[in-house]
Amino acid sequence: MTADDMPTGQQPTATYDSAFLKACRREPVPHTPVWFMRQAGRSLPEYRKVREGVPMLESCMRPELVTEITLQPVRRHDVDAAIFFSDIVVPLKAIGIDLDIKPGVGPVVEQPVRTRADLARLRDLSPEDVPYVTEAIGMLTCELGATPLIGFAGAPFTLASYLVEGGPSRTYENAKAMMYGDPGLWADLLDRLADITAAFLKVQIEAGAVAVQLFDSWAGALAPADYRKSVMPASAKVFDAVAGYGVPRIHFGVGTGELLGLMGEAGADVVGVDWRVPLDEARRRVGPGKALQGNLDPTVLFTDKNTVEAKAREVLDAAAGLEGHVFNLGHGVMPNTDPDALTRLVEYVHTATAR
Repeated sequence: MTADDMPTGQQPTATYDSAFLKACRREPVPHTPVWFMRQAGRSLPEYRKVREGVPMLESCMRPELVTEITLQPVRRHDVDAAIFFSDIVVPLKAIGIDLDIKPGVGPVVEQPVRTRADLARLRDLSPEDVPYVTEAIGMLTCELGATPLIGFAGAPFTLASYLVEGGPSRTYENAKAMMYGDPGLWADLLDRLADITAAFLKVQIEAGAVAVQLFDSWAGALAPADYRKSVMPASAKVFDAVAGYGVPRIHFGVGTGELLGLMGEAGADVVGVDWRVPLDEARRRVGPGKALQGNLDPTVLFTDKNTVEAKAREVLDAAAGLEGHVFNLGHGVMPNTDPDALTRLVEYVHTATAR
């Protein structure tokens, strides 16, 4: 897509010709762009310092703090994109769901959603529910200049998993029981969550995010047939709702090797790939017309510099024939990762792929 092809009313921005957005659009790039999931987080001492004594959800609602945390990895690592610091349950909290993020546990929902009556608690989300998002992104776009800002949200299935289970789960027994045993309720739940998620992404885009990533963290727990029938329609609704903005839409899940084609089919422009599937094989599964993102195993960063570079080279070699490639890890940065290893990795990828 060139500037002449942009959707009506959308103007080129300072970020338009960035390596990241060019790769997402499958255009030639000066170097392979790099960013990391969870690049703003516990691996950074400066993050731990500013978050000290501040609960996670509260930190997502302080615009100045969100801005500082989002900028930290851009300053330190010279990554090609920033990702908005937030949490996938922020929109649920904003519409009044009683939940908290408990250290060492994750999101915990006080009253799980298990019946049709519970759906009434999931009201629509409006920009007025998340003014801190609009304010923080306004501050960020001023600071970032030509560095793109990625907005993000949790996908309907992953949000539903937390809501139905009441917290993190390894088996998703309650969520899957609803999906199989009460498909009408399940479909209505995911449809409601699709509307909430789309509204949350629209707020971010309208405030200045120039790409969005939909995290379906737990979709890897599903068989392809179940994903296509019971999950994909809701994710597609989210992507359709933001299609008119013309921003790249990235779709990522963990353990989703068997779903890669379907995740692209749901409406993504860029399909995120975890470390389990090489990028050349992922390209075959996804098919033409999509960029890919990934996919270095995060644990490689705990090895020595030479090993990191060798494994990164493997990823780049596997990506050699892709229409577009954004280098990333196959999952988020682990808390005990040496930040300097990330900085060196960015420099290596930039140098190794300079054109």
